[in-house]
Amino acid sequence: MQGSCCESSVSAAKTLTERFQRLNGTRPEIFRAPGRVNLIGEHTDYNDGFVMPAALGFYTMVAVARRDDRIVRAYSEQFQESVDLPLDSLSIGAQNHWSDYVRGVAGVLIRSGHKLSGADIMIDGQVPLGAGLSSSAAIEVATALALCSVSNIDMPPIEMARACQKAEHDYAGTHCGIMDQFISIFGRAGHAVMLDCRSLDSKLLPISGDVRMVICNSMVKHALAGGEYNRRRADCETAVSLLGQHLPGIKALRDMTLEQLDHYRGILSETVYRRSRHVISENERVLNAADALTSGDLAGFGRLMCESHTSLRDDYEVSCKELDLLVELARGLEGVFGARMTGGGFGGCTVNLVSAEHVDKFQAAMSEGYQKKTGTTPNIYVCLAAQGAGRVERL
Repeated sequence: MQGSCCESSVSAAKTLTERFQRLNGTRPEIFRAPGRVNLIGEHTDYNDGFVMPAALGFYTMVAVARRDDRIVRAYSEQFQESVDLPLDSLSIGAQNHWSDYVRGVAGVLIRSGHKLSGADIMIDGQVPLGAGLSSSAAIEVATALALCSVSNIDMPPIEMARACQKAEHDYAGTHCGIMDQFISIFGRAGHAVMLDCRSLDSKLLPISGDVRMVICNSMVKHALAGGEYNRRRADCETAVSLLGQHLPGIKALRDMTLEQLDHYRGILSETVYRRSRHVISENERVLNAADALTSGDLAGFGRLMCESHTSLRDDYEVSCKELDLLVELARGLEGVFGARMTGGGFGGCTVNLVSAEHVDKFQAAMSEGYQKKTGTTPNIYVCLAAQGAGRVERL
């Protein structure tokens, strides 16, 4: 698949409305929430650190209408499957099913003291699955908006982001940071967002109109990714526990400097040391990248992207040969400022900052080069930063 990730939300919403009416006989409200790409700042969010995501024009759409009973009946267009979720008996824990995210959002809202109404919902996800572009946060946020609307719940956006994050923790089994849910809600067209994952303070950073974010999907997703993600988080927690015995007040790796880490290197295993070195250095890169983007230093920003990939590959060990190949191919092409893996790793996508005038040649060269080396043609998406979640006005 080649091309733009900016399909018209209005057109998609019209189609979803018609399908919902045929299935349920009721005219729905439509809500949408985008996926995201993270330009720099990987595996720093759950360490109270800094990240720099942008929302993408891939949206998950949710059509919703209120029911009179205590059932949420969720239907997935992608899986062609319907699931009934009884609101009075929602179980906690992952079932490794797409409905975990819907069940999770409903469960967290109820446990937070909100009174939910039953609802028919139909889900149409445009965010590529398994690509590291946060299809999970998109479905969580769109579902939360839909359920709150039919239940007359007025939830502050930041509270909704936290609720969706908790849904992923408790019902999908992934102990993610808050970045994905935050950017899905607070994304702004034409901008990246630098987010402090501790304070949740954020800063909009304009992305030059002369460049495009080009996402290359390796088309692989290694099965070990889920367990390895949680293992990396445990390594970081081990580091904080051990280092905190010598440095009172250390609550997360974002509180450490590289000098402090090297001073106490002897109390850490080699693996935990390298995991920590990635997180601490990555936080520094995000802060420097924000300065570069603000000043229009795209070359400097690109160098930081490349350093980030090296650290993710060597210290955090979440890359794979396919991602490394995509980065290597991109770095040799004209008009490329920077390239790195994005997302949790072990497959998924790379993000590339490419001059707009060289995008077509970049797409062709990447597709040809990757196919020649692997036998697989990558999906390539040319993107601009998109608007965050919201209601699609009635059509």
